[in-house]
Amino acid sequence: MQTATFGGGCFWCTEAVFQALSGVSKVTSGYMGGDLKHPTYMEICNGDTGHAEVIQIIFDENVISFDELLFIFFKTHNPTTPNRQGNDVGSQYRSVIFYENAEQKTQVEQIIAALSLQNIFDKPIITEVVPAAEFYEAEDYHQNYFNDNQGKPYCSFVIQPKLNKFAQDFRNKIKPELLE
Repeated sequence: MQTATFGGGCFWCTEAVFQALSGVSKVTSGYMGGDLKHPTYMEICNGDTGHAEVIQIIFDENVISFDELLFIFFKTHNPTTPNRQGNDVGSQYRSVIFYENAEQKTQVEQIIAALSLQNIFDKPIITEVVPAAEFYEAEDYHQNYFNDNQGKPYCSFVIQPKLNKFAQDFRNKIKPELLE
């Protein structure tokens, strides 16, 4: 099993997308990249701890590759806006990839270069690419958020449309039991 850590805005949204992927065994919402030890959600909300809201993904590379995860990451958030995803604003919502080793760093750099050459986005990709730091698991109520709270407005109006688009674009990567 391999580990990938991505920050693409609100971790509730990214968690829901990556939980649906075949080959992904676990997705944990948390915080990474700041100086504060054991931050809480309330502490990172002000945007000055240096932490980003991230998801840590445990995946089977024999089923889904790191490159495929990267491509899905880039296609399911906006990697061109500094410290912002939709209405979520602040450095905690930045686009960031925390690589685990030199091989992951190289793969990230290659994907960014390829996407940039293809002009998929109307602005340059500004995703930070930095070494993994200590991961702090978010509070329990942030884990499995969409699945546990589908009736809440944020889930209905923000996460569900993102999941619908994701399902259209990546249907062949979704866990079969979720397609039934």
